[in-house]
Amino acid sequence: MTEKEKALAGLLYNANYDEDIIKELTACKKLCMEYNQIPFDDVKAKKEMLKRIIGKIDGEITIISPFWCDYGSNIEIGERFYSNHNLIILDGGKVKIGHDVFIAPNCCITTASHPLDIKRRNEGLETAKPITIGDNVWIGANVTILPNVKIGNGCVIGAGSVVTKDIPDNMVAYGNPCRAIREIEQE
Repeated sequence: MTEKEKALAGLLYNANYDEDIIKELTACKKLCMEYNQIPFDDVKAKKEMLKRIIGKIDGEITIISPFWCDYGSNIEIGERFYSNHNLIILDGGKVKIGHDVFIAPNCCITTASHPLDIKRRNEGLETAKPITIGDNVWIGANVTILPNVKIGNGCVIGAGSVVTKDIPDNMVAYGNPCRAIREIEQE
């Protein structure tokens, strides 16, 4: 199994010395840097660059610069997605974002985790677990979404939250750690 295959399977892997991973990571970082230099009002160029960075885009999306991701190829984004400044997606594992998702400034979506024991952590080993964000989700400012989390359809995640566990559909959730507070009644 290659290191990338291990990552996508959620197994321990080492990206530090794998030439293929380093090449893909470097290429993506260069594309992100180029994206972040495109003038705000050059919408066409921004959309074209996002198509080169993101693995799968289902429709119109807007990501306000700066934006960073690790590989881009492991990200899927649905229709009518909007993210404000400073979105970071560490996509060693799959990140699937549904339709009509809005993300406020300074959010981090990270599939990466590292071993607790010093020896393996210092060797550079890590795991990547998938993250899924459902349809019609609003994520407040300064939210961090950690590995192996599913946020259900229709959720609102409060500003400053650290999402460590699944959030069921149609919930207002917030806190550190983030927890479901109450169900949202649709009008």
